[in-house]
Amino acid sequence: MREQYADIIVDISQEKLDKPFQYRVPLALRDRLEPGMCVEIPFGNGNRRIKGYVLEVGETCKFDPVRTKELFGIAQKDADVTDRMVALAAWIRQNYGSTMIQALKTVLPARKTVKKQERRFVEVLMNREELRSLLGDCLRKKQHAKARLLEALLQQWEDGAGAIPYQWITGKLNVASGTVNSLVREGAVRIVSTEQFRNPVRLAEEAEGGKRLLSPDQRHIVDSVLEDFDKGQPGTYLIHGITGSGKTEVYMELVAEVLKRGRQAIVLIPEIALTYQTLLRFYRRFGDRVSVMNSTLSAGEKYDQCERAKRGEIDVIIGPRSALFTPFPNIGLIVIDEEHESSYKSESTPKYHARETAMEVARLHGAGVVLGSATPSLESFYRAVRGEYRLFTLRERLTGGRLPTVYTVDLREELKSGNRSIFSLKLQELLADRRDKGQQSMLFLNRRGYAGFVSCRACGEVMKCPHCDVSLSEHRDGRLVCHYCGYSQPKPGLCPKCGSRYLLGFRAGTQQIEEKLQELMPGVRTLRMDGDTTRTKDSYERILSAFANEEADVLIGTQMIVKGHDFPKVTLVGILAADLSLSAADYRAGERTFQLLTQAVGRAGRGAFAGEAVIQTYQPEHYAVTRAAAQDYEGFYQEEILYREMGGYPPVAHMLAVQIFAGEEKAGAELAARLADAVRRAGTAVLGPAAASIGRINDVYRFVFYVKNDDYGRLVQVKDLLEELLIQWKNTTVQVQFDFDPVNCL
Repeated sequence: MREQYADIIVDISQEKLDKPFQYRVPLALRDRLEPGMCVEIPFGNGNRRIKGYVLEVGETCKFDPVRTKELFGIAQKDADVTDRMVALAAWIRQNYGSTMIQALKTVLPARKTVKKQERRFVEVLMNREELRSLLGDCLRKKQHAKARLLEALLQQWEDGAGAIPYQWITGKLNVASGTVNSLVREGAVRIVSTEQFRNPVRLAEEAEGGKRLLSPDQRHIVDSVLEDFDKGQPGTYLIHGITGSGKTEVYMELVAEVLKRGRQAIVLIPEIALTYQTLLRFYRRFGDRVSVMNSTLSAGEKYDQCERAKRGEIDVIIGPRSALFTPFPNIGLIVIDEEHESSYKSESTPKYHARETAMEVARLHGAGVVLGSATPSLESFYRAVRGEYRLFTLRERLTGGRLPTVYTVDLREELKSGNRSIFSLKLQELLADRRDKGQQSMLFLNRRGYAGFVSCRACGEVMKCPHCDVSLSEHRDGRLVCHYCGYSQPKPGLCPKCGSRYLLGFRAGTQQIEEKLQELMPGVRTLRMDGDTTRTKDSYERILSAFANEEADVLIGTQMIVKGHDFPKVTLVGILAADLSLSAADYRAGERTFQLLTQAVGRAGRGAFAGEAVIQTYQPEHYAVTRAAAQDYEGFYQEEILYREMGGYPPVAHMLAVQIFAGEEKAGAELAARLADAVRRAGTAVLGPAAASIGRINDVYRFVFYVKNDDYGRLVQVKDLLEELLIQWKNTTVQVQFDFDPVNCL
């Protein structure tokens, strides 16, 4: 039998030991070790017996076999949080491509040295008579600060408390720390400290019961999921519910039941902007057993939430994809709300997707995963149709209200009629009507794909690649380039379809929209929610709270305003430049557009009043627009999946983007070509390489090529092959990243 060797990481908190060490696997453990297992090993010159974690097992010894030590055995203890996290990191490294260190730092983001917060108290050691005597001495000596403190301590003693917060003494009593220390030296008091964890949840509203009676359809979902859970067979479930159908109520009921069973729950949301509203609903139901984890927290706050989770002080964590790595000891449920959102895919290495990673976390804990959306990703719905996920559908609004009435406005006809405003005549009419009625409106500027494509303002024609079904992107040198196959052409002076000279890119932003609205409706109260107005901590909450409190008539924003928000007085949604995202250089352009438009339309009429929506577009006949206007997901899915089947795109097949970053253009291009050739020689088809859509950022040149295959495992093999070649070639001047089933093209 051939020898086996295990790569083991020994201490992930020490940077100098942040590398694997290799050990020989004893005969009794052959074929038993798996990544993530905790083992005992001899370490250092004295062969200290310490614990480490298995990264991978193989038959190749990377060092002198004679000098390679043999590990002692599997650690005799149950798997703890860290064991599972290391196993998860190994899975991420294998399936998404990165170093093990990058994967570990992803799943263990809070292992930083942060100053712990302490709460200090001054505790009385003397009895009442001794305190009174000492107080008399201070008054005679005119030690006023000391006397103030003794009077307060005496009052506390008589009230039966015996301790005063140190901060209250130095603040309210205005007593210096030196005065306190003098009493400590005299034996009158002592200072005691208790560790205090930071709690980022600050809600003005009182915690209320918050539980609602579920509809029969909602109750069916809850009962079905719990039945599987109680049988020890939790799975992955997709809730396809129209906007306003009460998916969050289902999540909360499931979380409540999981908590009753002694487990914990993670609730993922796509945007920080959704945190406040989601947190408020959960806090009203579960109180201070709920906390948050997101990028607005300080390092200390993040550390403290992890410690609170480990110690069992909280049961529910809410946040974007990074909240998935909260170190709960016994996770029972992971909820991914608005699961279709691209923000669930990491943009930095390792480029993991929260959906698949959540399923692996659930496997390690024996937990269930619930996905929810009014517009599920094609990947999730495709798997649900194939029976890999269990599908549930909610077709009615929880309040009993109807979906909004939708008007689709052809901007080409608006231009012909002489209206050059960004607001169509229909939208202008409805905006004025809402202000007269004291109701609210939202204006959504669809800016996805904004910087890339070129279209004709007269007929709506978009410049597309003749070899790929994607739009051409405009480069600064005036050329239009396809970032899939490398085709390029000069930018034409006139539209090739209608001959118009209005061949332009879109150049509007939320600030300009706000200014134009003020010109159109003087005195209208507006709020803007975009990247510029949400840079500071709590800015999302301030804007959303102000709008919910009816401090503005119109909320203007990009896609962050259409994701899951619930404002009962909003009865009108205007969608400006609805088809911008249709022209992005991305095979997902139709899906993204349908999702954005459907979600935006769904913000209207969620309260007692009926809602209306206006979709302004140059392509009113496109199936993504017509299906969104009709809120017809199934019809859109049938058309879009056919396009994916014909093109061999996910979810029908799989795709690997190999991204190359180089300081020198020639070096990057050469390495991209060598890597692509290596994949071709291995028998797998390659698209490209070509320059990225933005060919240079901060003087770093960017190239990309794509590998398609029906089998995801084959793409993992391609990734492994390229990693081996990169190690052999030892090229340190060029960086290579891997992106499986990319949600954004480079």
